[in-house]
Amino acid sequence: MLQKKFGEDVSRAPIAQRGQKVEKSEGEGIGANIKVTIDGKELRVPVGTTILDAAKQLGIRIPTLCYHEDLCVAGVCRVCVVEVEGQRTLQASCAYHVTQPVAVQTHTRKVRHARRHVIDLLLSRHYGNCYACGRNNNCELQALAKEYGVDFFRFGHLEQPLHVEDHSSHSVFRDMNKCVLCRRCVRTCIDFQEVGVYEAAHRSEETKIETFVDKPLADVVCINCGQCINRCPTAALRANDQTDDVWAAIDDPTKHVVMQTAPSPRAGIGECFGLEPGHPLTFQLNTALRLAGFDKIFDTNFAADLTIIEEGTELLQRLYAALVLKDASTALPMFTSCSPGWVKYIEHFYQEYLPHLSSCKSPQQMFGSLIKTYYAQKNNIDPASIVNVALMPCSAKKFECNRPEMCASGFKDVNYGLTTRECAKMLSEAGIDLPKMTKSDFDDPFGTATGSGVIFGATGGVMEAALRTVVELVTGVKVENFFDHADIIPVRGFEGIKYAEIPVKEVGLVPDLVKHLFQDWNWLKGAAIKVGVCHGTSYAKKVLEDIKAGGRFSECHFIEFMACPGGCLGGGGQPIPTSPAIRAARAKAIYSEDRAYSVRKSHENPAILQVYNEFLTDGPCGHKSHELLHTHYIPRGKFIP
Repeated sequence: MLQKKFGEDVSRAPIAQRGQKVEKSEGEGIGANIKVTIDGKELRVPVGTTILDAAKQLGIRIPTLCYHEDLCVAGVCRVCVVEVEGQRTLQASCAYHVTQPVAVQTHTRKVRHARRHVIDLLLSRHYGNCYACGRNNNCELQALAKEYGVDFFRFGHLEQPLHVEDHSSHSVFRDMNKCVLCRRCVRTCIDFQEVGVYEAAHRSEETKIETFVDKPLADVVCINCGQCINRCPTAALRANDQTDDVWAAIDDPTKHVVMQTAPSPRAGIGECFGLEPGHPLTFQLNTALRLAGFDKIFDTNFAADLTIIEEGTELLQRLYAALVLKDASTALPMFTSCSPGWVKYIEHFYQEYLPHLSSCKSPQQMFGSLIKTYYAQKNNIDPASIVNVALMPCSAKKFECNRPEMCASGFKDVNYGLTTRECAKMLSEAGIDLPKMTKSDFDDPFGTATGSGVIFGATGGVMEAALRTVVELVTGVKVENFFDHADIIPVRGFEGIKYAEIPVKEVGLVPDLVKHLFQDWNWLKGAAIKVGVCHGTSYAKKVLEDIKAGGRFSECHFIEFMACPGGCLGGGGQPIPTSPAIRAARAKAIYSEDRAYSVRKSHENPAILQVYNEFLTDGPCGHKSHELLHTHYIPRGKFIP
């Protein structure tokens, strides 16, 4: 099997400071390290290393505000200023690249006073009370004010808001009265995601972070991914919180309130309760949610398994149409469709490729359809009384469940999408200490899932889950014969873009599950299934432009796209802060859960097979599954908000 990487980031060459002569340390040549002395401690670093990074290596903390590990350097807040020997003014340590030996002091009187004044000036334009703020006790400005002993507003404080709050988006709420002009949201949206919703408009004291001509978020090209929220240091940006509505449903005795939980929130929610990243609390969360008042707790991984069956079957149908029927209108490569931020991105920027999207709904929405049809019928519950709540890592899921076409059941399929942060807030409000909860299972009939559903949470997980199923359906051979422990390593990892080829040397008999669609697999014998994986819309853009140019990815059969870095585990609703190390820890937790499942392939999930036997009786990609689980049908049933 062949694995290739594409579209890797290329580091920028270090730039000498303005007016600074570049010299070599004694005995140094090209590529040699340079001596840096910080607070009397010495080390050698490569040319171009910032003072901030050098200080981290020495274990010396320098406070920051505009800096973020995921983003390019801005150097606009000046909170990280230090004294550099020989420099007349203080220097921003995040933006000062070392090109010659330097001696640095990080906490002199001059530095401390400068940082304090910067914080005081930021607070003078910051409206609101900390105790009534959604980021209380998790706000970087608040933490800096405490660290630098701010006990009064030296330069005054806003008594009235200057800006109108923006509630237009289902996903992202904006309050520019809390903005500190760090430009993290701008760099996130323009550089990190390459969407470009935000920009710093005007100049001097009139500077403001705006959308295009200051339109509401709902009226611009926002994809609802929430990555700006995850990097905002204050509460200027946050998810559109509907927890009060969920509490109202729980307190209403006429409502049957069910919760589905996705794998990424379960891998991250412990961070909201003081745990280090990488501690999944899947079964403790079941107990906690029942204590909070939910009637039933279901596993979104069940619907992820269902998605794999439907999506894998759709892929095989498209391949048959293209290879056997020679249908030139068949849209290949097929794109995954379970990331609503990615779907919104392609709708805005690459509409010509919409036919390439799988028609499958996301697991969240498939689950919504089944709960208000199959589950309601099976338990003799009026679907109008069911309140379906989805715990997701993603702010875009709030937008997705409010799309007008997501009412296949005749009702609004999913009523509310909660982020990981919002769920943690609800549990705290109920006096529940999640890590101390005992473990309990999910409820039937949607409590049985596989490892394939779990790995949906990490980039490459949808592709790996699909390949586990498609390889076995077509070859009749256990996927473990091709990949140790069914771990398809070539599609894993945090490289921005991955490419792999899976050769099909032999084929088996057509399984009963898809006999209604295929007679044999001989048409696939000797072929190689070419797949791609990317995460983050900046990399999605690279892949789509490569396809447009007739490049390598235009020859793919199937490509997984995720809007968020790292996949769902890096979603816009996950705990704050986020960083590459935190996302890696969450991924490790997800893959450890996958390994713990006795069944790790979607097509072997007995509960899925039962649904097809009892309810979706015309099989995967049949009429009923298309009506409920795909987006080809837009029912005109009653839509209840």
